[in-house]
Amino acid sequence: MPTLKTTVDGLSLANPFIIGSGPPGTNLQVILRAFKEGWGGVIAKTVSLDSSKVINVSPRYAKLKSADQKEVIGWENIELISDRPFDKWLEEFKQIKDAYPEGVLIASIMEEYNKDAWCEITERCQDAGVDAFELNFSCPHGLPERKMGAAMGQDPDVLREVCGWVNAVSKIPVWAKMTPNITHIEDPSRASLLGGCEGISAINTIRSVMGVDLETLRPEPMVEGYTTPGGYSSKAVKPIALRMVMEIAQMIRKEFPGRSLSAIGGVETGRDAAQFILLGGDTIQVCTGVMKFGYPMVKQLCEELLEFMEGKGFETLAHFKGHSLDYFTTHAELVRMQAERKEAAKAKLVAKDGDWDGDDFVKQSNDLATN
Repeated sequence: MPTLKTTVDGLSLANPFIIGSGPPGTNLQVILRAFKEGWGGVIAKTVSLDSSKVINVSPRYAKLKSADQKEVIGWENIELISDRPFDKWLEEFKQIKDAYPEGVLIASIMEEYNKDAWCEITERCQDAGVDAFELNFSCPHGLPERKMGAAMGQDPDVLREVCGWVNAVSKIPVWAKMTPNITHIEDPSRASLLGGCEGISAINTIRSVMGVDLETLRPEPMVEGYTTPGGYSSKAVKPIALRMVMEIAQMIRKEFPGRSLSAIGGVETGRDAAQFILLGGDTIQVCTGVMKFGYPMVKQLCEELLEFMEGKGFETLAHFKGHSLDYFTTHAELVRMQAERKEAAKAKLVAKDGDWDGDDFVKQSNDLATN
C-alpha cells in the first residue's frame, strides 16, 4: 500500500499537504482546526515584531470567475501580513504545540533590512517551539515602502545576506519563500540556498490587477473608489507555478542536491499535487484552495494522491519526486530530435527489392506512393 508519510529536512509529516501562509493560518483557532482535519503541516500567517504598522482594508479580495460564473478560477488579494501582536503569536505558538506536539508548525517571518530585527524574531519564535521557519521574501504588495516582502526578495545579494543572518541563529530548518515577480526565479532561490537555507518555497502570488468594473469604471477590489495591485492566486496560476517549480528543482538538482522544495500554486486536487511532485516538490502548500473549499479538503487531496500513486505503482512520494524533470529540453534540441526521427523514418522506406517483407506489404507500398 502506498503511503503519504514523508520526512523533509528532518520534519516528519503525515502527508505532504501544508497550509500555506495566509488567512487559513491566521490565529490559534484556525490552525488547530487545520491539524484536526489532518493537514500535514501549517505555516502561520506571516508575523513581524511590530504589527502596529499593519493595517488592512476591506474589501481586500477580488475573484475571476468562469464564463458561466459558477467557478472561481482566479483570486486576487491586497491583504497584508498579520496585524496581531507578536507576543500574542508567541503565546499561541506554544498553545498549538501543546495541543498537537506531532503537528509541524512553521512560522512565516518578515522584517525590514535590519540584522537585529531578523535575529530577534528568529530566536523568539524558535524559543516558542515552532518546528521550522519560512522567510517571506515574496509578498507582492505588502509594505514595499519598508523594503519588505518581494521588495527584498527581488535582490539576490540582499537575500543571501538576510538568509545568512537567520541561519546563523536558527537551530531548526529554514525555507525561503520566492516571489514569481522576477525574470529568473533561480537567482533568488540560489542566493537563499547559498545563505544557508535548507529549502525553497515557491511560488507566492503574482502581482496583478483583477479587472475594471465597467459600470463604475474603477479597478477592483475597490476601496474608497481606489485600489492597488495585489497578488493573484487560485487554479489559474498553476501553469506558471509549475514552470517556476520546475526551474528551481532543476537548479537544486544540479547545484544543491538534497535541499528541499515546497511547491505552491493553484493546487485544488490530488492530481494537481502529483504534478508538482513530479516536477520536484517535496511538499505541497495550499492557501487559496482552503479559502474556496475549507479545511476538510485535505482528505480529498490525500485520497486522490494515493489513488494516483496506487495506479502507477508508486509506494512513496520519493519514488516519483522529480520524475518528469528529465523530459524538459531546449527548443533547438526538440528540432534536432524531430529531424532525426524523420530521417530515421525515411531510412525505413523500401530502397531495394530485398527490403520488402510480407508483414506490412500494404504499408510499404503506400509509403512509396506520391498520393
